[in-house]
Amino acid sequence: MNKQEVELLSQEVEMLMAERVRLLKVVGAAAVLVANADAALLQPNAVVAAEMLSELLNRLPEETLQDALESVHAQTI
Repeated sequence: MNKQEVELLSQEVEMLMAERVRLLKVVGAAAVLVANADAALLQPNAVVAAEMLSELLNRLPEETLQDALESVHAQTI
């Protein structure tokens, strides 16, 4: 690899890392929202969406979910 290719690869890695940080914040906020939602108070469509979101969150590796919660300064659910 030449110097220009290395620089481009470095920029791409930096961009991906920044995107990961943003995505972790979204996931962390979603996890907090689901954890604090009261299904009895939600509209039926919102309950379905919350259940889907909860299932997707539960499929994440524990370390990723922990990183997401830490990114929004949440306590472990």
